[in-house]
Amino acid sequence: MKTSKLIHNSSFRLALVYMALFSTSVLILLGFIYWSTAGYMVRQTEETIDAEITGLAERYDIAGLAGLTALISERLARNPSGESVYLLTDPSLNRLLGNLNRWPNVPESPDGWVTFRLGDTLEQTGKGRQGRARAFRLRGGFHLLVGRDIQDLERIQHLIITTLGWGLAITGVLALVGGTMMSRSIVTRIEAINETCREIMFGDLSRRIPGKSSGDDFDQLIDNLNNMLDQIENLMNGVRQVSDNIAHDLRTPLTRLHRRLEQLKETGCKEGPQREHLDMAIAEADGLLSTFKALLRISRIESGNRRAGFEEVDLAALLYDVAELYEPLAEEKGVRFSLETAEATAVQGDRDLLFQAFANLVDNAIKYTPADGDISLALSSAGGAPQVTISDTGPGIPAEDREKVFQRFFRLEKSRTTPGNGLGLSLVAAVATLHQASIDLNDNDPGLRVTLGFGQTA
Repeated sequence: MKTSKLIHNSSFRLALVYMALFSTSVLILLGFIYWSTAGYMVRQTEETIDAEITGLAERYDIAGLAGLTALISERLARNPSGESVYLLTDPSLNRLLGNLNRWPNVPESPDGWVTFRLGDTLEQTGKGRQGRARAFRLRGGFHLLVGRDIQDLERIQHLIITTLGWGLAITGVLALVGGTMMSRSIVTRIEAINETCREIMFGDLSRRIPGKSSGDDFDQLIDNLNNMLDQIENLMNGVRQVSDNIAHDLRTPLTRLHRRLEQLKETGCKEGPQREHLDMAIAEADGLLSTFKALLRISRIESGNRRAGFEEVDLAALLYDVAELYEPLAEEKGVRFSLETAEATAVQGDRDLLFQAFANLVDNAIKYTPADGDISLALSSAGGAPQVTISDTGPGIPAEDREKVFQRFFRLEKSRTTPGNGLGLSLVAAVATLHQASIDLNDNDPGLRVTLGFGQTA
């Protein structure tokens, strides 16, 4: 499946929304885990420092400065490279005692905590570790800084953050992969439905949507659609059968009537009013026969059976034949006719049907274009696909009627006085559908411009 098609798929977008919601919930959960672990460790460290400060302050109150310095020296001697940090200074922040060589040059937080690099202040150089301490003032103006080395705590926090980040990334990747796989499965089944629908729209009413017999929601939907298609096919076959039967049943007596009128004309009426009436009756019979032939032809085209006989058709050569047939008729009416073709372009199709469709369009253009008008028949390429355009300078078709003209027997009010049965454009539409071609009717300012676009070349 193409990436662009997958991205525009609704199930894939739904999977992305689910992934975003799931990732957000995982992020909240991981954040809570971080707060519960790393936050707890920080609070525990601060509580330990506060407990040390309380003990040192009590010792200072009892034994004074000498007792305080003795206690600090004892703790430093007991664990000279430990995690505890001490610094006792005079009122001018000059060092008196401790394992820091100077007061950290960093601002205190509102609650009195100081975070600094031990490598800049520690007597044992080269450590470059992180420290967290709290400062307070003793009686007499002395300053005492008590803290701890939190390098291990930072390492654990970093490890937790890295682990949570990888966990979130893996969750997102798994959700994306799962959403993609789910979307591909759904899109595959939807595409099977779309492909069947396209074939049905192109006239093959016998096509049915394949199922997997899994009994899931898709199979239930497919069963209902196939049952609906069965009913539609039965109804369409019934309507087509009735139309075909009527056309066949009426064409036979009309043919006989036409033959008898011809015989009567040849044997009984050589001239006079009776001859004119016979000519009119024969013309009416010819019109009725043409109508029934057109109905039967459209019915056969719409059945889709002609697609099996498709072959490569050169559109340029085909349009040249159409122009050669109709150019004399246009000249006789005083209409200028032009043909423009690009390089030879071939499509898969039925040459006779395509010829009939183009002939109907050109015939209509000649019929409705007044003398001294222009008609052009052009073959061009749009995006690599061939398209045929028939333009005229006639009265055109109102925008609101451009879809209706493809309906059987539909005729504009201004056309009802001219010969015709309203089936010419219906046949064009049936041929276009059979060849998977589009039909566009546009204003030629003045006149009408009809464009047939073919999607597939040979």
